[in-house]
Amino acid sequence: MKIRKYFKNIKSMSDEKADLIATYFKNETFHKGTLIIQEGKTSKKSYFLESGIIRCYIVDLNGDEVTTRFFSAPDFLNDYLSFFEQKPSEENYELITDCIVYSINYDNMQHCFHNIPEFREWGRMLLTLNYTYINKRMISFHKETAQERYLNLKKNNPEIIEKVPLHIIASYLGITKYSLSRIRKEIEIL
Repeated sequence: MKIRKYFKNIKSMSDEKADLIATYFKNETFHKGTLIIQEGKTSKKSYFLESGIIRCYIVDLNGDEVTTRFFSAPDFLNDYLSFFEQKPSEENYELITDCIVYSINYDNMQHCFHNIPEFREWGRMLLTLNYTYINKRMISFHKETAQERYLNLKKNNPEIIEKVPLHIIASYLGITKYSLSRIRKEIEIL
């Protein structure tokens, strides 16, 4: 079970605590196209992505889907505001590929936070990593060109470039699919 290995690799966590925490997670398999978190519905679970790719997206004022984030294994994901505040989500989390996940429900998550100090520390680390990701992404839209954002995505997450349809990648980069095609052609020439 990769989730046990993931927790065991956290320096401040003993193997025994990692094994204990893993017992609160349930293995699930979902098929491509499934929405595991849906706009307007409250997120009841948090997920460890063992295999596959998931995207978050919103529907903008023009009715277009705008991809806000990708998750590729191994990674943790949830809609933090929806999950922890138990309020309806403003985003959709869609499987781009078939995925294997381990899920933990709200009550078990709260139990682990209140009773396992190592889990609480891990949660703080995860929140910090997510804040850092969001901040860097926001800054990239103002300090990087679309080509630079594409090249960074290709460098850091090649599996997304390989497995995600181009129109979804374009939406994530904040450009049209035609602009993305032009950027890819320019890169091929270089």
